[in-house]
Amino acid sequence: MAFLLLFIVSDRQLRSRMGLTVRSLAKANREIDRLAQHDALTQLPNRGTFNDLLDQTLAGETHGRPERFGLLLMDCDGLETINEAYGYAVGDQLLIEVARRVREIVPMPEVVARTRGDEFIMMVGADGVEDVFRLASRLTAGLAKPFRLADYQLQITSSIGIAMYPEHGQTREALVANAEAALNHAKDQGHDTYSLFEESMTAAVQEQAQLLADMRQAFDRKEFTLYYQPKFDAPSGPVSGVEALMRWIHPERGVVPPDKFIPLMEKLGLVVPIGNWALDEACRQMALWHRMGHTDWTVAVNISALQFNHADLIRTVGEALTRHALPAQSLMLEVTETIAMRDTQASTRVLQQLHEMGVGISIDDFGTGYSSLLYLKRLPASELKIDQGFIRDLDCDAEDSEDAAIVRAIIALGRALDLRVVAEGVETHAQQEFLTRIGCNALQGFLLAHPMPADQLLNTLAVSA
Repeated sequence: MAFLLLFIVSDRQLRSRMGLTVRSLAKANREIDRLAQHDALTQLPNRGTFNDLLDQTLAGETHGRPERFGLLLMDCDGLETINEAYGYAVGDQLLIEVARRVREIVPMPEVVARTRGDEFIMMVGADGVEDVFRLASRLTAGLAKPFRLADYQLQITSSIGIAMYPEHGQTREALVANAEAALNHAKDQGHDTYSLFEESMTAAVQEQAQLLADMRQAFDRKEFTLYYQPKFDAPSGPVSGVEALMRWIHPERGVVPPDKFIPLMEKLGLVVPIGNWALDEACRQMALWHRMGHTDWTVAVNISALQFNHADLIRTVGEALTRHALPAQSLMLEVTETIAMRDTQASTRVLQQLHEMGVGISIDDFGTGYSSLLYLKRLPASELKIDQGFIRDLDCDAEDSEDAAIVRAIIALGRALDLRVVAEGVETHAQQEFLTRIGCNALQGFLLAHPMPADQLLNTLAVSA
């Protein structure tokens, strides 16, 4: 009897434990299924789940095949820069907030998924393309509003590509490919934009894909080079220095303009290594010109946001100067106003370190970022470059125009802060005369000299002199 009772009790305990184990396994399996179908960060459906839902919709397995719907592919511009500047923890939190805001804008039961990194995809019912346009407009406007995270106020922009079923494809592959083509077109138009697919976009996508493939090998094949554009003391010289400008010399296409290859560099993660190469090459060339007697020249190198926020920037600059025995004061780093003002405390620390090395700091594209004058005063800059947009639109016959007033104000500000002011984009004699008269220190533009290879520069300047 005692043995029988013990057996019954043990059996019940074993069954109880087995029941708990089975329930735990079932719960774990459900969680595994959920994780397999959803993005772990935003909790939105992932690409695989979205593909399955789209396939089911096209096959009519959900609620019957809809007569029409829109596929929206959205890319958030600027997240990579935020990751570099503030760290991935802040970037991840921003993505969570972006997903929450998107889900608030896109009504249920429309499907929203995160496909990768900073890209989202949506399948939305629509009676006509106007319905999709209205939703895309709400998305771009909603995501343009600042995000407040802890001590930061962050802003991003977005671009959206739209493909409509059935006119832009009747398979998942065709719809997604055409939405991607429209997305690339939207990005080319600027920020906070959306585009509807057109057949002409397919050729542009194919060209982009080929360029992307070519760029993977371009750096190793040494197809990148630097051109140099002189800067002249106003009005017409002498030359005070040069700006180094990157060019891609494609073996078949010739010179590929920067606005085409820089986005490709960003996609492939080549901005920092190629930017560091450009810095080193510019220092090498300027050291050579110094040995030829041009010791009063400086070379200006543009620094991207990714380079500026990279932990190795100071070391990279120091090593380039040492490697080529170039005095630090002969190097000028150009940082856009937007980069310098994004996180003023961190920017000031980096710029101060460069300043203490003896490197010159130029605030580029000045006038577009609406800087606080208090912060500008604290930056250890030695030069302001007026954004060429103000120079291009300058009406020298109407000196009371808005652009003329802005240019006057920037020059007055530069003088008050003891900064050298450079105007880029000078293309007419009227601009040259006006800028000189109101006190601009240096001029740069096609009127005076085009960008050119290093081996042509000395001869060109000798002829023009």
